[in-house]
This record gives sequence, C-alpha cells and structure tokens, in this order.
Amino acid sequence: MTALLDRVAKAASTTAFGLSALAVAFFLFAAAIVVGFLFWQTNKLFTDQVLATLTAEARILSSEMKVGGQVKLVETVTALSRPQGTGLYYLADDSGAKIAGNLNRIPPELEAQGRGGVFSYQPLNGDGPSHLAVAIPVDLGTGLRLIIGRDVEDQRVFANTIRFVFLLGFGILSVIGLLGGLAVSRLIVNRMDQITAASRQIMDGDLSRRIPTTGRGGELDALANNLNEMLERIEGLMNGLREVSDNIAHDLKTPLNRLRNAAEAALRDPRGEEAYREGLERTIEKADELIKTFNALLLIARLEAGPLEDSTETFDLGRFVADVSELYSPAAEEAGFALTIDVEQGVFIRGNRQLIGQAIANLIDNAIKYSRGGEPGSAITVRAYRIAGRPAISVGDHGPGIEKADRERVLKRFVRLEASRTMPGTGLGLSLVAAVARLHHGEVLLEDNQPGLKVILLLSSRCLIAAPEQMGDAVPGLAAQ
Repeated sequence: MTALLDRVAKAASTTAFGLSALAVAFFLFAAAIVVGFLFWQTNKLFTDQVLATLTAEARILSSEMKVGGQVKLVETVTALSRPQGTGLYYLADDSGAKIAGNLNRIPPELEAQGRGGVFSYQPLNGDGPSHLAVAIPVDLGTGLRLIIGRDVEDQRVFANTIRFVFLLGFGILSVIGLLGGLAVSRLIVNRMDQITAASRQIMDGDLSRRIPTTGRGGELDALANNLNEMLERIEGLMNGLREVSDNIAHDLKTPLNRLRNAAEAALRDPRGEEAYREGLERTIEKADELIKTFNALLLIARLEAGPLEDSTETFDLGRFVADVSELYSPAAEEAGFALTIDVEQGVFIRGNRQLIGQAIANLIDNAIKYSRGGEPGSAITVRAYRIAGRPAISVGDHGPGIEKADRERVLKRFVRLEASRTMPGTGLGLSLVAAVARLHHGEVLLEDNQPGLKVILLLSSRCLIAAPEQMGDAVPGLAAQ
C-alpha cells in the first residue's frame, strides 16, 4: 500500500500531471460557463413565457370585468380556480375578504412589494411542501383586488435537476480527468525511469547500452532515437580514441626508438662533428615526420569536433577539383602516371573549401604513392560530378586496390595494410578524407576500379546549391596549402 501511494505521489508531482490537471481545470471552467449560460437562458425563457401568459390573462379578466361586471368576473375566476391546476387566483373585496380563487391568502411577498413577483404558497388540498409560484396584480379599476399567478414548481424541479446533473457531471469529469492525468503521468514516469536507468548504466561505463523504444513513434520515441544516435556516435568516438591510443603506442613507439637510437649512434660515432651533424639531420627529418603525424591527428580531431557552418563558402566544385588536380600533374607525370581530369560544369556547392581541397590532395597523393607508375595503363582519373542529386569527387587508379574486407577498416586512423607498410606514411590520409566527408554530412565509398581502387568522396545533398550569378576565383590561396 505504501509503495502504491509512493508511485501515485510521484506521478502526481510530475509536469505531465500538472499539465493534465490544468487542462481539466480549463475544460471544466469552460463547461461551467457554457452550462451556466444555457441555464440562465432557459430560466429567462421560462420566466418570459410565464409573464407573457399572465399578462395576456390579466387583459382577458379585465375585459370580463368591464363586460359582465363583478358577477361575470367571479364566475370566470371560480371556473379557472381548479385545485390541481397550475393557474392561481385570488379575488377579494376592498376589505381584503376572499370572494373566489384557489389561493387561501394574498402572498405576503406580493403584499409587501405591492407588485408582481415570486412567492411560495401551500396548495389548498395538499399537506406536502410549499410550491413556488409567480403572480401579478390585476388593475380592475374598482374596489376589487385580483391576483393571478402560475405555479412554477415544475420549472424549479427541472432547474434543480439541471443543477444537480451539472454538479454531478462536474465532479465525475474532475475525478476522471485527474485519474487520466495520473495514468498519463504514470506512463511518462515509466518511460522516464527506463531512460534514467539506461542513462545511469551508460554513465557507469556501459556505452553499448541504448535507450529502449516502444516502436509506436511519438515524441518520446523520437527523443530516444536521437539520443541513441548520439550514443552510437559517442561510442564510435570512444572506440576511435582507444584505437588511436593503441595505434600511437604501436606506430609511434618504433619511430621514437629509432630517433633515440640514431641520436645515440651519432654520439658514439668516432668521426666526431661530421657524425653529429649527420645524426642531427636524420633526427630533424624523423622529427618532422612525427610532427606531421601529430598535425594530422589534430586536424582530424578538429574536424570531428568543430561545426562546419562558420567556415563554409560557395564555390564551383568542378573548377576547384580541376585546379587542385593540376597542382599534382607534375608530380604524377614524374612518377610515371597519366593524370586525367574529368569535371562536370555548373556543380556549385557550399562547404569548407580548404578541407575539401586537402581531401582531394590526400586521395591523389595516395594514388601516386601506392600505385605502380611507369607501367602500361598507369593512369589516375580525377572526377567531379553529381550522383542522385549529391555532389561527388572520385579519384581512381589502376594499382593493387584494396580487398573488400579491408575497405571499411582503412578509413580508421593509423590503419596501414601490409602491402603499404614499406611505403612512407602515417595511415591518416583516408581517415582525414572520411572526417571531411562526415563534416559535410557525407560518406566515403571505396569501389573496385577494375583494376585498382576508386575512392568516392560523396557529400550531402544539402551542400549542393543553385549556381550563383557570379563566382570568384576557384581556389584562392590554394598554393599556401
């Protein structure tokens, strides 16, 4: 019992219950206004009808008096004064003595007011409760006094019934509304308890935990789905952080050991100053490679954490890709590759120009570095085009390619396949391209180029815009990259 009361108290203290109670109170207030107005209009209608009837009857009795005199008036009043009827009459002489009628006396309420009004009376043949009636005096122009009225007890009973039904309905609606508010609050509390329990497990370190959903849609399911997507992103980042830590420990430990051994070997070299100089030069070269690796890591971290909106601009993607590719034409020709550039005209996007340029440069550099140049068919193709309304950049080569099982893995940081470990590099090139794609709400696709590998940087359709009337230079400041 105590647990049930605690659950009820918890549900009653929620915002959902407060809003439900407020809605019920507003509804009941509006209902009270409507019912009150209808009751007032109904009562006014009954009153107007009674007064109209009494006024008409007063004119008729005045005419009877004028035509037939007192005798005719007495006969008419006597005929109308039925014991069980709703018509009420009291005819008296100038001294107040009763001559005819079914009222036993002039109502004190009318006697005091000297005009018509509402009064209570006791029926002549009844021992029950008093009835409510409405009466008006009739001006006969003689010493006679005539009061005519109507019994409105039925109307009063009807009004009391309406009032009782309204109060009963008001109470029932209040109880049902509050119970409904408690039920809704309880449902929301149960969902919130599930979300809280899942959140606590996540805070305790179980990043694989997800917030449960009912599958029926609605605001709470939408919130849960958004939170689950956020948790998946956080879990991916944490896993990436662990992988980066492990990769740094493995991939940077060897260069640091080599750097230390080279410096130690230079110190032990008997040649003296010449050996020291050579050792320092090799140390500087290796340190530059380490700095380059850390700079790439910092850039990827900024891409994954920073917003894009503050650094976007509108530019022609085709012109931009062509200009970046032309910068690498000499290097490609020197390595024995035929660099082909194929761009679609009029593809304007809004994005971070410098980062997209860096991603294109990484893809071309990888194609030059890991393909076999100088052989028949040694070619690199760079394209800019649209795929299903989305801007895309692709770089294809005819090298050894990447197996399907390894294509998702090579997009992670510090991942280098066995075939490329003899080549200089850090394993961060494709990771940076993937980070640029995520920053633009896109993705990186690795496909078979038959033979070789084709890497597609597919941006979001939100980046694609209508062509502006005027565009500036395609790649200002690109030489500084």
